[in-house]
Amino acid sequence: MFNVVLVHPQIPNNTGAIGRLCVNAGASLHLIKPIGFDISEKAVRRAGLDYWHKLDLHVWGSLEDFFAHNTITENAYFATTKTDRPYFHAEYKKGDYIFFGSETAGIPGDILEHFSTQKVTIPMTKEGRSLNLAISCGIVLYEAIRQNYTDFME
Repeated sequence: MFNVVLVHPQIPNNTGAIGRLCVNAGASLHLIKPIGFDISEKAVRRAGLDYWHKLDLHVWGSLEDFFAHNTITENAYFATTKTDRPYFHAEYKKGDYIFFGSETAGIPGDILEHFSTQKVTIPMTKEGRSLNLAISCGIVLYEAIRQNYTDFME
């Protein structure tokens, strides 16, 4: 139903949790290299996803490779702390791509600049600077599902 895109993920437990989330949400998971860990089934099983084989997984060699094979226009949202637009103000449609950056660097600045009108954020108090990647992914993905619940249940 949706496409979750992780740009250069670094922490295997986050990716394992996001993979589990995607299986249960019916979402595809796109991982864009470089990845900071081994994504073999044995490695991700240790990270918490013992049904990795059920995941609709796509691994891309680079951002350029991903963009060459996927048409990204208004059908994408980019989660970042570098905007004031709350994720719940976006209008998600079936098949949309939801991008998340690495735990250490976020989404590259040139991508955020190119898609500046499609940036979304999760509101937080001034006490925190960011949320865990897997938690952030769950928050935004399930808002997209909420908005498309009728399609989700089919």
